[in-house]
Amino acid sequence: MARVTVEDCIDKVDNRFELVLLASHRARLISQGAPITIDRDNDKNPVVALREIADETLSPGDLKEDLIHSLQKHVEVDEPEPDHSAQSTVAPEAGLGETVDAASAEDEEDKINFDQMSEEELLAGIEGLVPPEKNDDY
Repeated sequence: MARVTVEDCIDKVDNRFELVLLASHRARLISQGAPITIDRDNDKNPVVALREIADETLSPGDLKEDLIHSLQKHVEVDEPEPDHSAQSTVAPEAGLGETVDAASAEDEEDKINFDQMSEEELLAGIEGLVPPEKNDDY
């Protein structure tokens, strides 16, 4: 029964390997509770998935996008490009390749006041630390 369905799907998806990937992804979605778009007729999930592709109740392109999205570990977010019309400089607190407008960098230095410690204060703090006690268990 599935052989006839596979032959029907080849018209919709040219590559058999891609067809297997799409049908298996759809079968997993069905087993997770996704609604089916055709009558089940006592068929198992892979056959239902193939019939949905063959009957074009689901778009192979949409299935492919959903499969790719499900396999991605890092999803890129499209962010708008910064406006480079103003003069820009690389701020010391900016990451690699990040630019900040010169005026906004000066404003941020005025607004953000981090705890600053001189080298002498840092050394005095380190000298004040007590080393851990030696234990025979280690």
